[in-house]
Order: sequence, then structure tokens, then C-alpha cells
Amino acid sequence: MLDHRTAPYAALTLRLVLGSMFIAHLYWKFEIFPGGLPRWWSNFATNGYPWITPWYSISAEFAGAALLIPGIYARWASLYAIPFMLGAAQYWFVRKGFYFTAGGAEMPLAWATMLFVLAMLGDGPFALRPSVMPWEREAHPP
Repeated sequence: MLDHRTAPYAALTLRLVLGSMFIAHLYWKFEIFPGGLPRWWSNFATNGYPWITPWYSISAEFAGAALLIPGIYARWASLYAIPFMLGAAQYWFVRKGFYFTAGGAEMPLAWATMLFVLAMLGDGPFALRPSVMPWEREAHPP
């Protein structure tokens, strides 16, 4: 049973937490990671990924950081970032296994699941630009 009084605030909470996690990861890449963004970027080529992969990865993180917290097309931003998280899960699963305690795929899989849940739940209250999904077009005329 869904509690219609609190469910929107669950979406808001999820939106704020996910956006904060994206900000934390961007901060890590730019300020904490040894070698910074250039080293992080070059790791993709070193590991055989196509040239587009770091571009998509960083754009997904910026979209998550900049769009989720204020609620600007949050459902679409979540859907955009899911493949990034699944790719991160695959990367770490192959190298470290499943468990997060070993640096594995557990965290990115949980993150991808949370992004999917947010896309299903909706933007929540206080969204600056609510997402309009294709099946909702009649409910929200232009």
C-alpha cells in the first residue's frame, strides 16, 4: 500500500540524497583522486573503453549533481545516469567482485536501483521543472 501523504517526500529525499552523492563523487574526481581528473579520464583509455565513455560518464555525474537537487527534469536525469552506474558496476565487478567492502559492484548497483526508483516515483515536491513523461502528456498540456 502506498501512503500518498509521504510518498512525494520520499521522492524528494531520494532526489536530494542522489544529487548529493553525485556532488561528492565530482568533488572526489577533481580534488581528492590522486592525479585528479586527467588521471581519472586517462584510465578509460588504459582500460580499453571507447573515447566517448569518459565524456558520457562525466556528463551523467554533472547532470545528476546539477539537475536532481533542484528538481529540474529529475526523472530524465535519473534515466540518463542509470547506464553510467551499470557501467561502473560492471567495471568494478570484473576487477573486485560484488561486495563494496572490497571496492566492488554493490554500491553502483544500489545507486542505479535508486535512480530507477526515483524515475518511477517522480520528481517529488519542490521540483523547479517537473519531468513530464510520455504517458503523462495529456495530463500536462504544453
